[in-house]
Amino acid sequence: MISGVVDDGVVAGARLTDLVSLGVLASSVPRDVVDEVIVAAGRQAKRSDGKLPPHVMVYFVMAMALFATEDYEEVAARLTDTLAAWGCWDQQWSLPTSGGITQARQRLGAEPLAELFARVAVPVAGELTRGAFLGPWRLMAIDGFEWDAPDTKANGAEFGYGGSGESRSAFPKVRVVSVSECGSHAMVDAEIGGVTGKGSGEQTLARRLYGRLQPGWLLIADRNFYTWQDWCTAADTGAELLWRVKSNTRLPVLGSLYDGSYRSVLIEAKIRGRARQALIDAAARGEDLPPDQARIVRVVEYTVPDRDGNGKGELIRLITTITDPTAAPAAALAESYHHRWEHETANGQIKTVLRGPGRVLRSKSPDMVRQELYGYLLTHYAISALICRAATEADIDPDRVKFTRTVRIVRRRIADPAAFSP
Repeated sequence: MISGVVDDGVVAGARLTDLVSLGVLASSVPRDVVDEVIVAAGRQAKRSDGKLPPHVMVYFVMAMALFATEDYEEVAARLTDTLAAWGCWDQQWSLPTSGGITQARQRLGAEPLAELFARVAVPVAGELTRGAFLGPWRLMAIDGFEWDAPDTKANGAEFGYGGSGESRSAFPKVRVVSVSECGSHAMVDAEIGGVTGKGSGEQTLARRLYGRLQPGWLLIADRNFYTWQDWCTAADTGAELLWRVKSNTRLPVLGSLYDGSYRSVLIEAKIRGRARQALIDAAARGEDLPPDQARIVRVVEYTVPDRDGNGKGELIRLITTITDPTAAPAAALAESYHHRWEHETANGQIKTVLRGPGRVLRSKSPDMVRQELYGYLLTHYAISALICRAATEADIDPDRVKFTRTVRIVRRRIADPAAFSP
């Protein structure tokens, strides 16, 4: 039984180092699921004696995220002993060349990795995981981040560049918008796009995610994500919402509540004048509202003093679908909103700890960029899941188990046969 933890990464009853190796990847990304997505995508091996069958390449792409500073051949060399112990091939294996690995990645493509992430990336926090729930609701967050991709003609055309003219970015930029579990930092859904052109904005990518929200989640979002239609789409999934809105968002007060919050109504932006006022009046009387025109919300407002260091306070305005203050008091919602920063932590774990600060992705074509990014997401998910499980058994907050140290342990032990068979 794992219980207790100390600063050097030793968990009472079992060392974290005994639990992490390349097997971390296989424990969260099982071989049978890998085989299923490969068959579903039609990417089975064309010959039985190939050096780099598709299932091996899936784990190789994930391992690329662990060794972002190493070339293909070095990554393959680090995997040799463990993959051989797993029995991932039936013939005597020799170290592949960089060109052979590139061709194997191209044959695999991005589709199996995307489907694999969709199947295996689920929330991992349990009821006893500290900081993972507000009452019955699992705390989730949505946010985006950008990656630099190699400056090739194909990547530039697909993803675009940040800025314009003399201020244009040196590399094409890839945008990722993801939904993460606040308690574990595990990302459980994601969409990938560019930074210029139609359909490239954070809101647009987020719209592809809202329909996949789950009942029992409380989705936290910053003020850049709110639109009327997006709110309705997300709320209609059965998930609860806690979104910050801009200070100029019109939120008529329908009635004050004992915890300092108040009831209000969101109205479709195209409805104005007398029609808008009629909906507000109907909401104030407690009448049923047409859901395609208006939605009842609860508003929590508070000020964070001098956040920007300019002597002024910052007004935070939150709207939520949880209209009963006894289920979630205003103070609890305000505290929960700031768990959104856990998503920023997860972004930093991927971009700084795994990839390395300032580094550019290695893939020179859009399909390989997407494949590489899903490899990062899967690897981050596997490590986050391990940390969360260990922390939950130790009855500590997963934030106390250092992601950086865990990654270092995985890298050191990568040549060891894994404790988990794929």
